[in-house]
Amino acid sequence: MSEILITNLIDNIAERHTDLRPLNQQIRGTDYIQTYNKLIFHPSFNDTIAEIKNLRIRLPTTPLDLEMDFNAYSFPQNGELTLKAGDIEKVKLDSHKGEKMSRSTSICAYDESVNKFQGLEGTAYLTSHSLVLHGERDFIPVNLLTFYFYTRSKFLLQNSKFIKYSKDPEIDSKRDYVVDRQSLLVNNVPEDSVAFIDGPLIGAQMSKYTIDLNDLLLKKGVIPIFFVKNSNSNLVTNRFKELRDKYNSDMHWAYSYLREGERTIFFPYKSPIPRFAKMFCYLKAFDVSPSRIEIDVKTFEKYHDEIAALFDLIYYLLLAQGDPRNPQVRSIAIAEKYARSTLNLINFVHMMKSLGIIPTVNQERFAW
Repeated sequence: MSEILITNLIDNIAERHTDLRPLNQQIRGTDYIQTYNKLIFHPSFNDTIAEIKNLRIRLPTTPLDLEMDFNAYSFPQNGELTLKAGDIEKVKLDSHKGEKMSRSTSICAYDESVNKFQGLEGTAYLTSHSLVLHGERDFIPVNLLTFYFYTRSKFLLQNSKFIKYSKDPEIDSKRDYVVDRQSLLVNNVPEDSVAFIDGPLIGAQMSKYTIDLNDLLLKKGVIPIFFVKNSNSNLVTNRFKELRDKYNSDMHWAYSYLREGERTIFFPYKSPIPRFAKMFCYLKAFDVSPSRIEIDVKTFEKYHDEIAALFDLIYYLLLAQGDPRNPQVRSIAIAEKYARSTLNLINFVHMMKSLGIIPTVNQERFAW
């Protein structure tokens, strides 16, 4: 991938957002000697835009913010929890231990921001993949910008090398997304670190890609941990008769069951596809819906002795972010800010205007 070093531009983002300061000044900065602020443009980025312009494809000036949500892709229906009702317990978390651990742990986090442009000829997706690393005195961002255009028109493809044919742009855009995410993380996450990744580990058609990512990071000595903010999953409540039909979802049960500063035990999920087995728990930091945190079984077995302490770290980072309305570990929240701000570094709206614009009716309504 071609790279454009924009240290000054990304530093300007941090200056505009005063909350992008590090948690402390003693994070292991020596691990990041070879890591620097980077903005990476995907190799097809400019070529795709040039083809759209040459083919006079019309896109709206105002994008729709799209959340790359895999929550709709549920667990395999014939999977199960291998746990008895009497095994369910609460675990008290210790933020002080978590704060201490933050001073000796290499931490990084991933999030993304997506703009969707729905035009007459097809759909475009502008995605900012954002990885941040806890540096010695600041956060070190590494961002990847991608731009893809999908169409059902084979006529448009006759004179195109970069426009993509797709019967289902939503599915194909997610597939391109997970491939690009893997490339960014595998190439830039430091060895022997902890990687907090926004999004589920298991998500139907996308599960293979996420498990592949997990395995590649494991080879680098990285501990990948996946975070799900919203979910209607009812694996736990359906598994136990005393919970069944009493709660709307596992999130509903976990909110009622846990006090602030507690997590559940790890629930082992067994899939018909052995590779898709995982461990997960629910963690409640504030008096709001808890988070579901997922770990691949291979990761759990390899780092079993470290996992429990890492949840004290997660709790500390949730408190450090301190946003009950949108509980996120601070590292992921910072990655999200960089993802959104990086989209604003390029005047993409102006670029869209130069292409000759006709938005669809629904997109035009959202442009107000």
